[in-house]
Amino acid sequence: MKNISVIGAGTMGNGIAHVFALKNYSVSLIDVSADALAKAIATIERNSERMVTKGTITEEEKQQTLQNIKTYTDISEGVANADLIIEAATENIDLKLKIFQQMDAAAPADCILATNTSSISITKMAAVTKRPDKVIGMHFMNPVPVMKLVEVIRGYATSDAVCQKIMDLSRMLGKTPTEVNDYPGFVANRILMPMINEAIITLYEGVAGVEEIDTVMKLGMAHPMGPLQLADFIGLDVCLSILNVLYTGFGNQKYAPCPLLVNMVTAGYKGVKSGEGFYKYEAGVKDSKVSSMFSKK
Repeated sequence: MKNISVIGAGTMGNGIAHVFALKNYSVSLIDVSADALAKAIATIERNSERMVTKGTITEEEKQQTLQNIKTYTDISEGVANADLIIEAATENIDLKLKIFQQMDAAAPADCILATNTSSISITKMAAVTKRPDKVIGMHFMNPVPVMKLVEVIRGYATSDAVCQKIMDLSRMLGKTPTEVNDYPGFVANRILMPMINEAIITLYEGVAGVEEIDTVMKLGMAHPMGPLQLADFIGLDVCLSILNVLYTGFGNQKYAPCPLLVNMVTAGYKGVKSGEGFYKYEAGVKDSKVSSMFSKK
């Protein structure tokens, strides 16, 4: 596999494109928005420059990485020669099903169709294609160039050969692939999201404040980041979407999203991406303070 197409130029999509291009794969980055593509390339260039400064890569490797990426606003054109397509669009089942139908219709017959979904059924996406044996989950962690884990999720019909190819490919990227089966939230988010939701419930019920909850988890459980700050980085809207998938998929009340999370997303407080969630981000993500909604009076 040498030709990789990535659909979606957001945080995850541009990160996935970056790691493949860095390993000298030919990458087609696809998004309906030309502005989103321009921002993605600027992000990849900025992150590559940071790697040069740290001595991780050379200036020549940075330039080669950027040259390895071409951008497209048309799916059919962007996947025409793909060996592997990775869908990294918004965590919305209807949108993903539509994209998978388009991918299946336009991609070469032997092309593998993957998704970076963090919770949605691989089997359901495979069912709208004519190649369910070649559909698989490839869940990267954010930030993609830094995080080592790739959750490799087998759909009900995913073949052994396809799973092995994706496991091997992940290792070639310098990642550590972990194979899991297709159930709501897989492993990472089935465990992480209830923890985040419980932290929000703890805040909602007035047990402790934002900083206090995060401090307990950082110092008491050796987490590098508290659950409320992590929720801001993931995106509160994304957290809500994943919890809804878990709640619908299992029908268990323990996965029901906290009303505070629902209200915050409805009001537009989505975390880092909107500038405010549990924390307020005024001068970049490193300079944050507790949102005025939760600060002590």
